[in-house]
Amino acid sequence: MGDSSDSVSVDMETISVAGKEHLVKTSRGSVSVVVFGDQDKPALITYPDLALNYMSCFQGVFFCPDAFSLLLHNFCIYHISPPGHELGAAVMSLDDPVLSVDDLADQIAEVLDYFGLGKVMCMGVTAGAYVLTLFAIKYTRRVMGLILISPVCKAPSWTEWLCNKVMTNLLYFCGMCSLVKELLLLRYFSKEVRGSVEVPESDVVQACRRLLGERQSPNVLRFLEAINERPDITKGLRKLQCRSLIFVGENSPFHSEALHMTSKLDRRFSALVEVQACGSMVTEEQPDAMLIPLEYFLMGFGFYRPSKCSVSPRSPLSPTSISPELFSPESMGLKLKPIKTRMSGEV
Repeated sequence: MGDSSDSVSVDMETISVAGKEHLVKTSRGSVSVVVFGDQDKPALITYPDLALNYMSCFQGVFFCPDAFSLLLHNFCIYHISPPGHELGAAVMSLDDPVLSVDDLADQIAEVLDYFGLGKVMCMGVTAGAYVLTLFAIKYTRRVMGLILISPVCKAPSWTEWLCNKVMTNLLYFCGMCSLVKELLLLRYFSKEVRGSVEVPESDVVQACRRLLGERQSPNVLRFLEAINERPDITKGLRKLQCRSLIFVGENSPFHSEALHMTSKLDRRFSALVEVQACGSMVTEEQPDAMLIPLEYFLMGFGFYRPSKCSVSPRSPLSPTSISPELFSPESMGLKLKPIKTRMSGEV
């Protein structure tokens, strides 16, 4: 690359960016896993939100040059899709087992066994964040850290339960119709990018809408029913033996859930980043806002950005927005304190 204040230099010979899909057979059915990078590196597994896969849920953050270089330099990425959510998925057979959230968490353990993985870093969005948190509670020794975007840990509220029931009926009778897409887009994005009569919806929303049209509605229905029947795992959060970094958009319908979850985690080893003017899917709507917190978080594990890379000036965060007291020596490494991305103009 040529020299530019807006560019990132990455040695592409040392980073494999061609993803390879594996169809992993587990005791709970087959699951698609797309692997990016050098499998000799530590593993980072991802799990998307409802009706999404890695292309529609994590493309933004992994296509952000600075985040790409940080993550691919340090990790091999394993994108796990919920059953039947992978690209080009066929309608699941009636013979395929109907999975609960516990089954989905156990399925992740089998995926790790298939690839011979030990401890992994986890990144999940909303429903995917719940599944990975449950996995971390059940398999504490297999998780080194949690990166959770707009997570939930309680059973569905009456509002969410009712909305999910409406989507369940629509998916069953009408398939992935326009109303289901609108309800899902409300779940993912803030009104700033969804557009209005005067303002067209953003490119990222348009792309997501197209990708939703490719989903098989019976497969989405199965995942939705599992998530809508999820139990409250708040009490289990104290069992976590890893550090956690939580992102949530201030306009996310799961904002209060994320604050609740943060309050129940060990404050010595968890941090909260609230992203201004953003919905649930920070990974797509404002991926640049994740960069600096991710970098500081990963430093606690000994992971660093390649020396050739520079911080993107497009990022809404800067090192000065991070409290100098964010870290202090602890037996487990660096200590995280709750932080916010919004800065007050008042002294």
